[in-house]
Amino acid sequence: MADVKARVKVPATATKGEIIEIKTAIAHAMESGQRKDKEGKAIPRKIINKFVCTLNGKELFRSDWYTAVSANPYLSFFVRATESGTYDFAWYDDDGSVYHASASIAVS
Repeated sequence: MADVKARVKVPATATKGEIIEIKTAIAHAMESGQRKDKEGKAIPRKIINKFVCTLNGKELFRSDWYTAVSANPYLSFFVRATESGTYDFAWYDDDGSVYHASASIAVS
């Protein structure tokens, strides 16, 4: 899927201990595997099945996704700002593809 585009929104700065919201979205068709094409053949399942967020290499958040997740999924979650660094985000596709995005934060 060549047109997959991941977007993230992370505050550029935060105070140590502050709870911040991280917003993510990925442009992806999320084919459930339950529909049929014009010839009546099943369209193979192709979904994002896992999302992982790390900060400076340490895992902060993970979620497993299934066929009921909509196309172009949006996910937001809250974390406590503990240190400056880079948040890395990874979306794992059924076909083995992994889509990445990152964002930095300065914690004072």
